[in-house]
Amino acid sequence: MNDDRAQSRWMVIQAVRWSGLGLFLVGLLIYAGKIALPEVAGYVFMGVGLIDALFMPSFLARLWKTPH
Repeated sequence: MNDDRAQSRWMVIQAVRWSGLGLFLVGLLIYAGKIALPEVAGYVFMGVGLIDALFMPSFLARLWKTPH
């Protein structure tokens, strides 16, 4: 694999991690009442954010590691 492809994939994995953290923080703000949305929306944002930050990077790495 060339270095450009590896660097691009690494950047995508980092972007997924940071976006997951951002979603989780938005969920916390909704839950705390700082953003005017229903509390259940905060739970959804926190759940999706956790999945994005914790599980998606390893899923992407495994997907890209597998030869096609």
